[in-house]
Amino acid sequence: MNRKNKQSGFSRRNLLKFGAAALGTGVVAAKVGSQLFTPEPAVAQSDITPDLALQKLMTGNQRFVNQKRENPNQTGSRLTEVARGQKPFAAILGCADSRFPTEIIFDQGLGDLFVCRIAGNVATPEEIGSLEFGTLVLGAKVLMVIGHERCGAVDATIKGAPVPGQIGSLLAAIKPAVESSKNQRGDKLENAIKANVLLQAEKLKASPVISQLIKEGKLKVVGGYYDLDTGAVSMVI
Repeated sequence: MNRKNKQSGFSRRNLLKFGAAALGTGVVAAKVGSQLFTPEPAVAQSDITPDLALQKLMTGNQRFVNQKRENPNQTGSRLTEVARGQKPFAAILGCADSRFPTEIIFDQGLGDLFVCRIAGNVATPEEIGSLEFGTLVLGAKVLMVIGHERCGAVDATIKGAPVPGQIGSLLAAIKPAVESSKNQRGDKLENAIKANVLLQAEKLKASPVISQLIKEGKLKVVGGYYDLDTGAVSMVI
């Protein structure tokens, strides 16, 4: 292993080893990032503003919906380029559902998106930690929590049927959103899905790392809703 790789590996181990303790003593996110990480060489596409990053995401989705995909950053040269390092402009917390592969629906390519996918787009500690890394260290400027039409995890939570294994842990994380939306007008499932997006977004915003980035104007956290029938992503407010 060469010296650079040793430094990179050491810096990432330091996050896991010291990150929680540092935050617990009040060290701000920017200081954590500068002290614990050695930046990797990469394409500098994360130096855009959070607003422009969001616009880039949504413009890509419009191309997808209109069947005018450009399939950017999917060449052999791009593969070689990002092998040296990554600087995604956006981070995504999405459902694991097979019907909306993230890079396709946003018409992006290699190294563009830092993606975490889990059933019900639930912000578990592991997902939050991953997204802290994607924003603080890798420099993603917008973080979107995206739910989707007819989400099975949310539907199962509404129905409250017994489930085997660890599936119940996912439903427990979604249940507060179901409760908060049950008296809303309109489609019960859609309301709960959107409420869940907002709930998980709030969990992310409660992270000391992510909240500091938001405070400094370096990150925007938003909610999205994917329509399975049209392919369109709409904002959840």
